[in-house]
Amino acid sequence: MELRGKVALVTGGNGGLGQRICHALAREGAHIAVVYAKSRDQAEGVARELASSHQVNAAAFACDLTDGAAVQKLVSEVVARFGRIDILVNDAAYNKAIPFPELDAMTMEEWDKILDVNLTGPMRLLKAAGPGMKAQGGGRIVNISSVAGLGPTGSSIAYAVSKAGLIHLTKCMAVALAPEVLVNCVAPGLLEGTRATANLRPEQVERSAAGALLKKAADKDDCADMVVAMCRTETMTGQTVVIDSGRMFH
Repeated sequence: MELRGKVALVTGGNGGLGQRICHALAREGAHIAVVYAKSRDQAEGVARELASSHQVNAAAFACDLTDGAAVQKLVSEVVARFGRIDILVNDAAYNKAIPFPELDAMTMEEWDKILDVNLTGPMRLLKAAGPGMKAQGGGRIVNISSVAGLGPTGSSIAYAVSKAGLIHLTKCMAVALAPEVLVNCVAPGLLEGTRATANLRPEQVERSAAGALLKKAADKDDCADMVVAMCRTETMTGQTVVIDSGRMFH
C-alpha cells in the first residue's frame, strides 16, 4: 500500500516506541493521529514535531482505551479531522512488574486492568475502525505485542497472557477483515527508553539483555521500520515478527 496521504491512528503515540512509529510513518507521507491516555502536552508536542519535520497533518487525541464509548468517539473524531482511517497501530499498553510466583500480588484488579488495556482495548479499536477500512476497500492494522506473548516471561503473568492474546487476536482479525484489510503484529523484546521498560525491575532488564544472542536490547527504530513494512505489504497478513536481538525463536 502506498503510504503517502494515508491516515494512521497510533495509540500510545507519545510513548518511547510510539513516537518512533509515528515518525517512521510520517516520513513516508502518512498523516498521523497521535493517541494518548494522559500526557496531553507531550502528545501535542509530538504532533507539532511530526507536522514540522515531515510536512504532514498531525493532531493529538485523548482516549481511555478501557472505555468503549470513548473508543467509538475517538474513531469518529479522527475521521472527522482527517476524513478516513487507513492504518491502525495498537501500541498502547500497561504493565506492572509482578514476579510469576507471587500469585497473591497478582490481584484480580491488576489482572483486569492489564488485560483491559493490552487486549480488550485493541479489540475495541479493531471493531471500531476495521469495518470502515473494509468498506473503503483497504487498510492495514499492526498490533504491538511482545516476546512475553510467546513464552512464560515478561513483567507479569497478566502481561504475558495479554500479549499472547494479542498475537492470536491478530490471526483471528486477519481472517475477519480479509481480503481488504491486512492485520499483522510486531513482538519486540526488551526496548530501552520506554514506559514499559521503566516499570521493570533492574534485574529483569539486565537478564533480558544478557540473554539475547546480540547481547543488547532490541532497537525501537527496527520495530518502527517493521510497522512501516507491514503497512506497505500487499500479501502478508496474520503474521507476527519478533524483533528481540535473538532471544525468542518461534
